Amino acid sequence: MTNPAASSHSADTPDGPKPETAKDRLCIILGAEGLSRVEGSVVMVLGCGGVGSSCVEALARGGVGTLVIVDKDVVAPSNINRQAIAFESTVGARKVDIMAAMVRDINPACRVIARDAFVLAENLEELIDTCLAATGGRLDYVIDAIDTISTKLAIAALTQQRGLPLISSMGGAKKLHPECLRFADVHKTVNCPLARIMRKECRRRGIRHLRVLYSCEEPVRISAAPGAARSERTDLGTASWMPPIMGQMLAGEVLRQLSGVGADDDTNAALAMHDAAQKGKLAGRKGGKA
Repeated sequence: MTNPAASSHSADTPDGPKPETAKDRLCIILGAEGLSRVEGSVVMVLGCGGVGSSCVEALARGGVGTLVIVDKDVVAPSNINRQAIAFESTVGARKVDIMAAMVRDINPACRVIARDAFVLAENLEELIDTCLAATGGRLDYVIDAIDTISTKLAIAALTQQRGLPLISSMGGAKKLHPECLRFADVHKTVNCPLARIMRKECRRRGIRHLRVLYSCEEPVRISAAPGAARSERTDLGTASWMPPIMGQMLAGEVLRQLSGVGADDDTNAALAMHDAAQKGKLAGRKGGKA
C-alpha cells in the first residue's frame, strides 16, 4: 500500500518512486533553502553529558554539516539514567568517542571534530582558537552544556567578546516538569539557583546578554545525605527525562536560528491560549469557554 505522506513529496523517476532519504522530512518543514543553510553550518557543543549528548544527537539528525564536540569525561554507571551515549556497554569509554561514532552512524555526511579536553576558564580561549583553525575560522553557533559556573561565565564572556552566537543551558537537577522549561535572557530568569548566580556574576563581569534555557519550576526540596560534605552535592538528583529534553530543546532553538524557519515565531499567544483553556476547565467550563 502506498504511503500518502511519502508519495506526496517524492518525485517519481523513470525507474520508479524516488528512494527515501534521512532528510526528506526535514526538507518538508525547513524547506530546501533552510535545510541547505543547516547543512552548511558549523556548531560547537561544549559538554557531552545529559544535556549535551542529546543536543548533539538532535543536531546530527537535524542535518548540521559540521559538529565540534568537546568533553574530557568517560561514561560512568551513574550516567546511564540520562545520557544518550551511556549504556552498560559504553561504561569507561571516552564520551567524545562514543558521541562521534553515534553522529557518524546517524549522519555520515556530518563532519565531526572531536576534542577530548577539559573545558576550563583557563584554557577556553586556546580551545576555541584551535577549533576555529580546524573549521576554517567558522563557528555559527556555540552551545554551552557545561556544569561549572566559572566555565559558563568564561564562555559567555569570550563569545560576547568574539561576537559568537551562544546559548547556554542552566540547571536541570532537582526539576521534574519539562513544561516549565523556557528560553530567556539570564537576567529575566526565575526559580533557577544556577541562573541566579549567573545573573549576579554576569552583571559583575559586564556580560550584558546571555540567552539561556532554564526551568521556572521551583526546585524539589531534597536533603543532603547524612554526614556528606556540602561540596559532594548529594542533593542534586536528576530525573531521567529532564536533561535529554533540555538538549533537544537547545538543538531545536539552534536549528531554527540556522535555518531561519520559525526563528522569530512568537509562541506567547499560543501559550496564553493554553493557560486560558486550563483556567476555564478549573473553573468548571468545558473547553475553556464561558
